[in-house]
Amino acid sequence: MKNTNIDMKEFFEEVFKEARNCIKLKHGGPFGAAIVRNGKVIAKAHNTVLRDNDPTCHAEVNAIRKACKKLKRFHLEDCILIASSEPCPMCLTTSYWAQLLEIHYAIPRSVAAKVGFADDFIYKDIKKAPHKRLIPLFMYKELKGKGEKIFSEWQKKNGALY
Repeated sequence: MKNTNIDMKEFFEEVFKEARNCIKLKHGGPFGAAIVRNGKVIAKAHNTVLRDNDPTCHAEVNAIRKACKKLKRFHLEDCILIASSEPCPMCLTTSYWAQLLEIHYAIPRSVAAKVGFADDFIYKDIKKAPHKRLIPLFMYKELKGKGEKIFSEWQKKNGALY
């Protein structure tokens, strides 16, 4: 753990408060998250999947979105994520894209799975060949060249990587 001088208990209390607020408001699953930078909460959020009718509105993703807006940047390399539960595959991947420094969580995914929030099938499915997954992926080979041309156009315009 890189942030040994930070009192995590205080941040977890904030995250659990968000999770309880989610339960009270019936916005989604009992999850809360916070983004912390230099020992201060930059953003906190809870799950809003039901409220927003959006399967991507997990607490972690919502907190990352808020922190990025507040800091006016899409990388959070100097921030840590505090999550009530072990992040699901989507939230973990979002954390990688945001380039977070660390992730800390209180509840393992096995506990969430016991009440119905099971993600192991995704971890297993991703290991399969794309066309053999639960949602099969098929590349339309006839248009591969046209698709590659778009990337060339982007490179010529000095497209920014994120």
